[in-house]
Amino acid sequence: MRKGRPKKRIILPDPKFNDVLVTKFVNNLMLDGKKNKSYQKFYQAIDIVAERTQEDGLEVWKKALSNVTPAVEVRSRRVGGATFQIPAEIRPERKQSLGMKNMINFARKRHEKTMEEKLAGEIVAAYKEEGGSYKRKEDMHRMADANKAFSHFRF
Repeated sequence: MRKGRPKKRIILPDPKFNDVLVTKFVNNLMLDGKKNKSYQKFYQAIDIVAERTQEDGLEVWKKALSNVTPAVEVRSRRVGGATFQIPAEIRPERKQSLGMKNMINFARKRHEKTMEEKLAGEIVAAYKEEGGSYKRKEDMHRMADANKAFSHFRF
């Protein structure tokens, strides 16, 4: 871009928990601009989580999100005709975004009946350090560890 970096958009906190992180998660969960539906689904999922774990649903969700947030990833880099997978640390905003997107994508793939139950199931699984999104994080870390010999090609 010629004009430099675009301004960061200010994200308002959600109405129930007054938390910006919840709004970011709901924005990723949203389909076709239906934000109220996404909020309803998220809040119901948090209620289901609280019911299943007998703990504060929001705290369980935050712990689950931190469990599925990756720290390193591999990036492709061409060096002399060969393509290497080079491990690189992820910047904090991208870490958060990847964790949220992985949790939502794996929740959508689950086999429960409603989206609320799917999301609650994925949150509880991530909280217990299992489930698809946690496995994705572990795979990313394993891939980075396997390719750490190429880390001297870092850009």
